[in-house]
Amino acid sequence: MAACWIAPALFVAGVSQQSSLPVDTLFGRWMHDTGWAGALVTLGFAGTWALPLLTSVVAGDIFTSEDRLGTWRHLLVAVRSPRRIFAAKALSSLTVLVAMVTGLAVSSSAAGVLVVGNNPLIGLDGHTLSAGDAGGRVALAWLCVLAPTLALAGIGLLGSVLFGRSPMGLLLPAVVAFAMQLAGLLPLPVAVRLALPGSAYSSWNGLFTEPAQLGPILTGVGVSLVWALVATAFAYAVFVRRDFSGTGHDTAGRRAITVGLAPIAALLVVGTLAVSPYGSISGSGITQNKVNRSVATAFAHLYRLQTTQLHNPAVTEAQLRTSASCSRGGGTITPEGAGNDWRCVVSWHLPGSTAVGQAIYQLDLHPDGRFMADGDGPKQVNGYFLVRTADGDAPNPLWQFDANVDLLSTHP
Repeated sequence: MAACWIAPALFVAGVSQQSSLPVDTLFGRWMHDTGWAGALVTLGFAGTWALPLLTSVVAGDIFTSEDRLGTWRHLLVAVRSPRRIFAAKALSSLTVLVAMVTGLAVSSSAAGVLVVGNNPLIGLDGHTLSAGDAGGRVALAWLCVLAPTLALAGIGLLGSVLFGRSPMGLLLPAVVAFAMQLAGLLPLPVAVRLALPGSAYSSWNGLFTEPAQLGPILTGVGVSLVWALVATAFAYAVFVRRDFSGTGHDTAGRRAITVGLAPIAALLVVGTLAVSPYGSISGSGITQNKVNRSVATAFAHLYRLQTTQLHNPAVTEAQLRTSASCSRGGGTITPEGAGNDWRCVVSWHLPGSTAVGQAIYQLDLHPDGRFMADGDGPKQVNGYFLVRTADGDAPNPLWQFDANVDLLSTHP
């Protein structure tokens, strides 16, 4: 608990003072500009590693510890009701996990704001979020990842009840989380991807676009809460029917594995069927037109930001008429799905000029729709990481930028 409330603050404060930033991490490139970026970098790390491990320690061990110590008979004599014992342990797990997630969010946010400042944040489509709007969306993002954390906690309760003294109960949430991370790297259909509770650990990205990409967020949160309720209900049903007459409990044999895996497999199948309407969306949900729109929108917003840096005449997105033409593998691969072989040519117009400006980007597109665009010239636009301004050199917002493709968008 102490680590959750202290370590994020030390991490954000330390990294924000470094000259080299984690630019390969979502929002990492903005940690010098706003304190809210540090909270989002912490959120990305927590969803990948910290929260699955915390659920294993808290929920995966809460029943197992009684088996190791042989204290079930004493607890039953004192309380007399297995139902009350289960409810107390489940609620205590929930309380501790909520307190830990709150600590991670508050600690990282407070440190970022105090060290860097309560400044505006650049969103995932290049538009600027005011400081107040950024703070509200950061809070919502942390609230969203609480749902998949509860899903893993329910799986932890089930493993702790089933496997008794075996360490499998403690490891089950972490193993399931790792398996979902591996699945997230695969080019899965949209329906299968959204049926995994782990999708909510990345779908919060959609909060930082305009308009917000709410479809994947609401679906991921809903699926995660269903996983949490069903896994907890299975754990309760097994626990109240258990024989406590022995000195210990260890069901890590074939029956426990079958009973433990069956609910998880059933949840995946039912979840896939529940979100099957999204199966009408082509394949992975990443198409050429979506990538074109996302790149063009982000470039237009960031071009205006660069214009302000250079004190050039202001322009609007309508005046720029930005468009993008993206392809894969030099046109030899079907332009859809994730990959690091996307190449985009961005075109724009300036008021009063007949010439068309063009810039090239190389894209690393992830299966969840997030991508990083790396500028490949011309140098005066996006070919160098600094721009020369009247106040000195400043980071070039067009050199590299992160953006997001809405997997559930049905826009042609």
